[in-house]
Amino acid sequence: MATLIIYYSLGGKTDLVAKTLAKHLNGDLVRIHDMKQRNGIKNKFLSSINAFRETKTTIVPANVDITDYDTIYFGTPTWMGNPTPAILTIIDRCNLRGKDAIVFATMDANRGDTNVKRLEEKVRMRGARVIESFTIATKGKAPEQLIKDTEAIIEMKDLKMYRR
Repeated sequence: MATLIIYYSLGGKTDLVAKTLAKHLNGDLVRIHDMKQRNGIKNKFLSSINAFRETKTTIVPANVDITDYDTIYFGTPTWMGNPTPAILTIIDRCNLRGKDAIVFATMDANRGDTNVKRLEEKVRMRGARVIESFTIATKGKAPEQLIKDTEAIIEMKDLKMYRR
């Protein structure tokens, strides 16, 4: 049962969570890059609107080969309570039929639960069976604390049982 972690990260916190998951679960990583400028106040505001509207975006890599993986994680920051355009774009390009999915969201404030619910809906529509989901609050936390929080979720949710 090979594990793949597909994620998008703008500020680096989701990247740290994904890398911690990969380390402890022996998973492979694919970081999705959004080719649209998302930094700066104006761009962050427009990005939040794009997330709310579920606007697709240009991403690199454009596609991910998931053939050899049984369990796929999808991770994203929370923008206005929604998944990012980059992660929604890659989910829509994946045939997840017969795959197990675990979704996670990082969040500065709250509304990560609505983000996770939408991620669950999206991966189910693509054919996956959602076996677990979680959120991680990141606001004001040092990298060491985010690693500890991620490790605690791995243990609490018994995520190691889904890997080989």
